Amino acid sequence: MTMHMALEDLHLLLVEASNAQAQLVLRMLAELGVNRVEHYTQAGEALAAMRKARPDAVISSLYLPDMQGTDLVRAMRDEEDLERLPFVLISSETRPQVLEPVRQSGACCIVTKPFTRDQLARALHAVIDLLTPPEALELAEMETLRVLLVDDSALSRRHIRHMLEEMGIEHILEADNGKAALAHLADTMVDLVLTDYNMPEMDGRTLVEYIRNQSWQASAPILMITSEHDENRLAAVEKAGVSAICDKSFGVGDLRKIIANALR
Repeated sequence: MTMHMALEDLHLLLVEASNAQAQLVLRMLAELGVNRVEHYTQAGEALAAMRKARPDAVISSLYLPDMQGTDLVRAMRDEEDLERLPFVLISSETRPQVLEPVRQSGACCIVTKPFTRDQLARALHAVIDLLTPPEALELAEMETLRVLLVDDSALSRRHIRHMLEEMGIEHILEADNGKAALAHLADTMVDLVLTDYNMPEMDGRTLVEYIRNQSWQASAPILMITSEHDENRLAAVEKAGVSAICDKSFGVGDLRKIIANALR
């Protein structure tokens, strides 16, 4: 059986320019039993530190003196040794256009200020899910799956692909929009479709409708991974026949459970 990491085992890197905010986060972490925490006030210093000694995860605010948190996570994703490092954003920002780049880069979780210790703990458990290998039985089942991943963001596709690979899924096709996905579906059988909502050429809802009504693979489970929060749009996707909807700020444990339920 896989040993599950505990909160007190985590080695974290905190990037926060505000001393008051940093002390609040450090106090909450200590109350949760997390004491191996390095604190930096600038993103550049944090990058240098994680290159020297890779932590288990990075917790960062959005606005930093030398760059934004979005730039920090992008810089991490561009380096082979850091591209899979779990990233948690803490911010009072709620505008979708500001948070979307963070979600697309594969942030493990976004914690909105003001937040509680329990909310921070949930984010850390999402980190642990990412760091914990799947059970052997689950791995054996996942190895045979054929997955079609559809997303116009190459960064998002890379992040989700890494998560799928860590779950043991080896056969993954990629498409950057719905029309490209249809070309794959026309001649390749798949067990599962993972698609974004907002894409050029053909969006996720139209793709779901086409698969359910015109494709020879109409019964294939379809999981939508999206940052879309418009209730009317999501209701239309559900009506079109999507199997499940998952927010882009998710952990590998969440994804594993949703995929297992969709396949059943």
